[in-house]
Amino acid sequence: MDNKPKNRLKLLLVEKHRTNKWLSECLNVNQTTVSKWCTNSSQPDIFTFSKIAELLNVPMEELIQEYAE
Repeated sequence: MDNKPKNRLKLLLVEKHRTNKWLSECLNVNQTTVSKWCTNSSQPDIFTFSKIAELLNVPMEELIQEYAE
C-alpha cells in the first residue's frame, strides 16, 4: 500500500471556490502542472506548498494528508 503523504489541493481549491487556472496564474506555472499536483501524480516543492497555503489562506499542514496503514 502506498502510504506516502498526499496533498489535499484539489479539495481545498473546491472549498475556496478557486480553479486550477487561477492557481496556475498566481504561481506562474502551467495549468498541467497544477493538474498533476491536484491528482497527486507529482508534488510541488516546499516553497510552492508554502505559497499555495498563503494564497488559499490555510495552514500549510492542511494541504497535506497522511494515510495510516
